[in-house]
Amino acid sequence: MKKYFEKIFGGGQEEFQKVLSKHLEEEKRLFVVTANPETLMTGQENSEFDRLLMDEETCIVPDGIGTVKAAHMLGYDVAERVTGVEISQFLLKEAVRQGKTVFLLGAKEEVVSALAGKLAAKYPNLGILGYENGYVKDKDVVFDRIAELRPDVVLVALGIPQQELLIYRHLRQFEKGIFVGVGGSFDVLSGTKKRAPEIFIKLNLEWLYRITTEPKRLGRFFRSNIMFILKIRKMK
Repeated sequence: MKKYFEKIFGGGQEEFQKVLSKHLEEEKRLFVVTANPETLMTGQENSEFDRLLMDEETCIVPDGIGTVKAAHMLGYDVAERVTGVEISQFLLKEAVRQGKTVFLLGAKEEVVSALAGKLAAKYPNLGILGYENGYVKDKDVVFDRIAELRPDVVLVALGIPQQELLIYRHLRQFEKGIFVGVGGSFDVLSGTKKRAPEIFIKLNLEWLYRITTEPKRLGRFFRSNIMFILKIRKMK
């Protein structure tokens, strides 16, 4: 587990946005993993996911206050959360500014199509090369098609670990592009679901908001977050 924290990006959101902007401008390849406790616990349990996290091309950012606090407990300097939603929002705006292209993969058809429509209306100059829902049977075929299109930004919303494993399998097909697994971000960005109120975000309590509004998440929260905390305390 400790090896993951040695790789986690320690700067804040603004600093990471500069990294994203530079990679877009220079047309470099970058694979971003937004790591909450569930992400890191998955790495402990899944050898393929562990290999993905430790790959030198993988950039891990702390998506979740649990990751940030765990880093502090273990003596690592991590400034703040860098969430998938905020990365997505920045990349879309930056793609418009730099004249770059985007592909969206994941979520339900009504969600991803609504997001594509909303983005086209909000950013008429955004080059949306295509989108596909997350329920298509052969996602590897979709990624082969994405590789032919050569987008500058690929956002994949399939949930952990499916989104990261899919990206990682195909990463070497691309010479450029920023690839990010963004979980439920399409729901928020499309307006299908509301993000937590600002006060929850500022207090780093988005996890509490999700549990109270979606009680079915409680079991998943226990398996990942509670066990994660116990593991970090034992390591400390």
